[in-house]
Amino acid sequence: MSTRLGLEVFLSERLDLVAGKRAALVACPSSVDRLLRGSVELLHKHPDVNLVALFGPEHGLRGQAQAGEHVATTDDPVTGLPAHSLFGDTYKPTPEMLAGLDVIIIDLQDGGVRFYTYLATISHIMEAAAEVGLQVILLDRPAPITAARVEGPVLDPAFTSFVGPHPVPLRYGMTIGEMAQLVNATFAIDCDLTVVPLADWSREMWYDQTGLPFLPSSPNLPTLDAMTVYPGTCLIEGTNLSEGRGTTRSFEYIGAPWINAEGLSDQLNALCLDGARFRPVYFAPTFSKYQGELCAGAQVYVSDRDAFEPLTAILHLLQTVMRDYPEHFAWRESWSDSAAPPIDLLSGSDALRKHLDAGLPISELIASWAPGLNEFKRIRQQYMLYSA
Repeated sequence: MSTRLGLEVFLSERLDLVAGKRAALVACPSSVDRLLRGSVELLHKHPDVNLVALFGPEHGLRGQAQAGEHVATTDDPVTGLPAHSLFGDTYKPTPEMLAGLDVIIIDLQDGGVRFYTYLATISHIMEAAAEVGLQVILLDRPAPITAARVEGPVLDPAFTSFVGPHPVPLRYGMTIGEMAQLVNATFAIDCDLTVVPLADWSREMWYDQTGLPFLPSSPNLPTLDAMTVYPGTCLIEGTNLSEGRGTTRSFEYIGAPWINAEGLSDQLNALCLDGARFRPVYFAPTFSKYQGELCAGAQVYVSDRDAFEPLTAILHLLQTVMRDYPEHFAWRESWSDSAAPPIDLLSGSDALRKHLDAGLPISELIASWAPGLNEFKRIRQQYMLYSA
């Protein structure tokens, strides 16, 4: 038996939620049903849904934009409806965008990690809805890398940003519906939120065990393999190493023109990290860092995804590169209005950067996260919709 999406449950059982209401839909290219029919088209054509507006997150409603690229508000070419951008002039719906609406429906495939920007987008939508009294309906989707594990540091509120909107762990072990409920209650948004849950899904399931087609919601995370390593390898964005953007293995290839691929891979394999192997690779990115330059490095190859700890693996990779190439390695300079280095925004504080700069043991850094993780797990328990 395959998993039924919140979208499918909504269309078959919960249309009462939108009866007689003017609705908007927040969607992206992976907002589809099991037959690859888009939720935009399904709701637009449905006789019992009065869909009057659309919203798109990072990458755009139709997935036309690269990471970080400004997306303009326009009319959707397929439905003709206004398609408001939440990754352009504003990250939060304005009162003008919400005028005349009764309900906002959210159907977004999350990545299960704090810096995946859909979490921030959903939070801003709930805040805007609460301010004007709109109902929010979230159609739940599976956590692609399971919702069984919680990992990484809890964000320090002093480092709040669009890639870290709330003081939660880097990997929070919840579906987007569960997380929305936690955020709405714990951080006092208090919007009128209804989550339409999945059916026939459990926390331990990887996306490829659901029976559903996998579609990337981000152009640089095209496969489940990439998403499996992403909780760790996204930190490479905060460095002058290439995270493989511009290759066919983005977030799996890590390298730079000045790295010895075999030497790096051999050292990492000697650590015998759980569920991980490292393969020497050579690549020339077609865009992003080191565009057109030959880079050497390692592919993070997952041999046992249930044992693999992506953040632990990348911390060891960073420590090895920093030790072996001190004259080349650097933390990336600011990429936003924040004065904080990108690595601090991604990791959620300056502790990780300072720990690595000091050359201290990785085990000590990981151990320091335990109190925050234990407290989050206690809070998380109240909002879990699915069993193991």
